[in-house]
Amino acid sequence: VTANIVNKKIILTPSSGGLATGLSSLSKKFNCLWVGFSGIPSNTVTPAQNDFIKLELQKKYNSIPVNLTNHELKLYYNNFCNKTIWPLFHYFPYFTEYDLNSYEMYKTINYKFFDEFSKVFDGNIETCIWIQDYHLMMLPQIIRNKFPKAKIGFFLHIPFPSFEIFRLLPWKKQIIEGLLGADLIGFHTYRYVTYFLNCALQIKGLENKFGIINTGERIIKADAFPMGIDYEKFNKCVRSPKIRKEINLITKQTGNSKVVISIDRLDYTKGILKRLEAVDLFLTKYPEYKEKIIFIMVSVPSRTDLDSYKSLKSRVDETVGRINGKYSIAGWNPIWYMYRSIEFEQVAALYSVSDTALVTPIRDGMNLVAKEYIAAQHKKTGVLIVSEMAGVADELSEAIIVNPNDIQEIADSIHLSLTMPFSEKKERLLLMSSRLKKYNIFKWANEFIEKLSITDEIQKQADEKFFSNMNLKVLLNEIKISKKRMFFLDYDGTLAPFKNKPSEAIPDKELYNILNNLASDPKNEIVIISGRDKETLGKWFDGINAILVAEHGIWLKYKNEKWKTLFNLDTKWKKFVYPILEKYTDRTPGTFIEEKNYSLAWHFRKADIQYAIERIGELKAELFSKIANLNLGIIDGNKVIEIKSLDINKGRTALRILNQKKNNFICAIGDDATDEDMFEHLPRKTATFKVGIGATKAKFYFNSYIEVRNFLTQITII
Repeated sequence: VTANIVNKKIILTPSSGGLATGLSSLSKKFNCLWVGFSGIPSNTVTPAQNDFIKLELQKKYNSIPVNLTNHELKLYYNNFCNKTIWPLFHYFPYFTEYDLNSYEMYKTINYKFFDEFSKVFDGNIETCIWIQDYHLMMLPQIIRNKFPKAKIGFFLHIPFPSFEIFRLLPWKKQIIEGLLGADLIGFHTYRYVTYFLNCALQIKGLENKFGIINTGERIIKADAFPMGIDYEKFNKCVRSPKIRKEINLITKQTGNSKVVISIDRLDYTKGILKRLEAVDLFLTKYPEYKEKIIFIMVSVPSRTDLDSYKSLKSRVDETVGRINGKYSIAGWNPIWYMYRSIEFEQVAALYSVSDTALVTPIRDGMNLVAKEYIAAQHKKTGVLIVSEMAGVADELSEAIIVNPNDIQEIADSIHLSLTMPFSEKKERLLLMSSRLKKYNIFKWANEFIEKLSITDEIQKQADEKFFSNMNLKVLLNEIKISKKRMFFLDYDGTLAPFKNKPSEAIPDKELYNILNNLASDPKNEIVIISGRDKETLGKWFDGINAILVAEHGIWLKYKNEKWKTLFNLDTKWKKFVYPILEKYTDRTPGTFIEEKNYSLAWHFRKADIQYAIERIGELKAELFSKIANLNLGIIDGNKVIEIKSLDINKGRTALRILNQKKNNFICAIGDDATDEDMFEHLPRKTATFKVGIGATKAKFYFNSYIEVRNFLTQITII
């Protein structure tokens, strides 16, 4: 709903847009509350009028207004939303402005929306919060910070750009982090999903499997939901007397001429100038259509206070005038140009009577005009020409698909649409109509909510494995009464954070204190069991009263004893595996090889992550072909691939140590695939922990190495 002032009186007008229509269907199933800008700058009305708007919106429309001043709207909406995000996400970087003050206002307004939202949100984790579009991309994380268990969905109604474009944004990290506050992030097409996932990978290092991002703390799903229309509204509207009247009026004016329509907002993303060039070329190339065709072009005014839009209007006006001047004769102008908003009845009538619809944006998130045109074709004879750069082209493959910059192709496509056999036109329309009828705006809205609930359930299942205060209390009590305890502790990612260079992940003073305190209790025995080489482990933990296990279980060292190997292994395989890793290291900047006594590791933490992932597939394929008949395995670690004997695993070594000791309490903590062997081999009563969310045999999750340290500290003070 939008508030307007008409003759000094405040009028509230329900929105007729596709989004409002789709979400209105949810109100039949849920108690829906809207939070949004009223439409009237708060500084242009009196406090009493502001109070009246707020009261009326709450009472009649179950809506909460967010008050924005003219100054806020200028910096937030006009500048950052429409001069930064809009052009950049539509691949117009030369129109994009990067202004710090505008960005700061964008962030401020996102917080302002949160302030109003938080006044009416009771924290109920079953409540669905659905945030719409690029104006509020930071809001999901703002809500998440305050309400960690909230169910949050976000939908982007414009394209999401490729990383090469998105990286131009100085605040790309903040925008990605904002979006990642949602549980489900929706886009119109799988192409946009892919671009987003790649940006999350490049900027935050977050990999995904089938669109599911595992941050180590939460599960996030990115998916495609092509927005539909109210199909029945457009399909049945031609029966309305008002629309029949409009149809008769247009038919009387156009006579027997072929009619080609285009309806857009006047925006540089819509390809209007290129379309006009194509019309010019068509009239030159196919002169037989002179006086027999009319191009009706409707341009709805948009963002009229922005210079780029003023300039576009001038160029469109000039081009239309030039083409009409070039081809017009008495009683016939090829282009009927309307720069104004038109009523629904007129739009529906134009859809109905036209022979061809020309929808050729340079870039468009979806474009519902194309879908509306198909739905309104009651005669089943119209042909749709659509840009391959519009999201809708992925759904409507039976349309004539064109490159919006290729005026030759557009001109020829217009001719094709006019000469296409009736049977082919009908077949194409029926296929597209059937698809749009099934996946309408109501299906879109409900499917998003259903997928959000599914994602939320997955998250809740993961949350159940997180180690809670209640779990801690029970476990600490068990530890307290036990007479002998053993702790198997991985190092990297478990006791210490990862570093770009493994050699930089040196234990700090805090960790030494925790381990010394833990080891000072004669009831406790510590086993540091790592993939690190024995030299490094021995150097770092020489002063700690602990058993050390290196290279995933090959080397074992008891306190005050020398290292001994537990397996007699052949390392001849290194001679032909090392050159393979070396080749991929040379081809992949930022990667390096770590050679251990009985294994080889290929690290890619410092590499371009997308490039490295592509290389990993090739590397694994080549390695498998070389080691297929050997007793070797390829282990996926955290930003590392390791090749080692299949006889080696932490589980076997941990069990060997355990069998030499009698323990009442056993605990094992690790973060990657090599630790799963340990979780599997140790007795069922073992308290097992995985650091980070993911498929695991462990009983509980820790969020990070910090929680591991906190847990070990709690043990030292019981």
